[in-house]
Amino acid sequence: MTRPILSLELNELCAPLLERWMADGSLPNFRRLHRQSHVFETQADTTSPEELEPWIQWYSIHTGLAFDQHHVFRLTDGRGASHRDIWQAVTDQGSAVMNFASMNARPFARPGSLYVGDPWSEQGDAYPPELNIYNRFVGHNVREYSNAENRLSSSDYAAFLRFALTHGLSPATVLRITSQLTGEKLGSAGSHARVAILDALQYDVFAHYYRRIRPRFASFFANSVAHLQHSYWRHMDPDAFTVKPDAAEIGRYASAIRDGYVAMDAMVGRFLDLAARHDALIVFQTALSQQPFARYENQGGQHFLRLRDHKGFLARRGIVSRSADPTMTHQYMLRFDDQDQRAAAKARLEAFRLADGYQVFATRDDGDADALYFGCQISWKIDAETPMTDTATGETHSIGSLLYPMEGVKSGCHHPSGSLWIANGQHVRHADPVSILDIFPTMLDLMGIGEAAGERRGQSLAGLLRSRAAA
Repeated sequence: MTRPILSLELNELCAPLLERWMADGSLPNFRRLHRQSHVFETQADTTSPEELEPWIQWYSIHTGLAFDQHHVFRLTDGRGASHRDIWQAVTDQGSAVMNFASMNARPFARPGSLYVGDPWSEQGDAYPPELNIYNRFVGHNVREYSNAENRLSSSDYAAFLRFALTHGLSPATVLRITSQLTGEKLGSAGSHARVAILDALQYDVFAHYYRRIRPRFASFFANSVAHLQHSYWRHMDPDAFTVKPDAAEIGRYASAIRDGYVAMDAMVGRFLDLAARHDALIVFQTALSQQPFARYENQGGQHFLRLRDHKGFLARRGIVSRSADPTMTHQYMLRFDDQDQRAAAKARLEAFRLADGYQVFATRDDGDADALYFGCQISWKIDAETPMTDTATGETHSIGSLLYPMEGVKSGCHHPSGSLWIANGQHVRHADPVSILDIFPTMLDLMGIGEAAGERRGQSLAGLLRSRAAA
């Protein structure tokens, strides 16, 4: 009988950093997982930098289709696409599944299974519906973590706490939360370390439902380390950059990425124990990895500006949309009832200009009839008093009255190589890279689910595991 699969989707962890910190003893649980795994290097299904985004690559992994086949380009587009994915393939066999925040995936509501949307594209459609309390709380904190003017209310926190207390909140997580908040108050811990609290909370809720559902296939997605790498690579490795942080910043953030890996290692240890109790096969994967980002060093690095109140900003400009949601970093997704609304919103947003005529907001529709992405495209450090003019009305506003700078300078960017570890009890390192498109057929093969390849290009790796075992 095949074993259930527990898929750990730990976004953009880097093999060289894992190797370094496993070797020095900092990551004992990753080392334990590594020693019982077939270890593969994966390669993305595209070479275009524009398509080297996690929300594209994870969608390719979950469907087995390359980008030039599925054309899911934007975060939030996956939820509306109709391609057959790994969760559907398993439930079609009559088995229970769990999707816990996997990126850019299509929602489902199947009795006996679980769906939690990723924090950037959740729309209150978690299943079972009780999970919407969790999902909305996490989604708001992830999308608006940098915005001090858009915090949740005390009643929101109370509702979330009530949910957590009855859905797996562990003493270890309570201790972690208390320690982090106390450290911030005393100045011994930075707020950047809060991302590890989210992972711990997410594990608690996941494990609570996992023990109840006992799914044949379960996925768990975490983004904390990817976020830290994007923000603090230059603090970890200042020699790779022209723009170097000052000594105080290096002292504060030099260990931020390593600390993120160590915190994730503790979570991996809990997953190893959970998998052992349920005889589940852990498949660890990263989709992509990261590398130093030096493209904008000549202008002092890439900076980001974000709207203080995006809904109020849109309303005051007469921009009518069906929905207006923050996605990644400085970007927002608008959806409309008709193309006239979209065209009017596009023109209205593009009317904002700096004194030299530079367009403040970039827009992008990609031919989608009801959607429009937009975000501030000023990528350099700019004084808050700098004026910008709404050329549609002639009104002038200071940059700082409508937008705020996000903390830090972008330091890490995506790299096409990733990691795939299949923990079947053997340690074998495979020299040749494999495609991320090989993961879909491998998962089905490992679960004993036969499915015609059709238009899918990937090849199952399960034979490599069996041949090594026989040898």
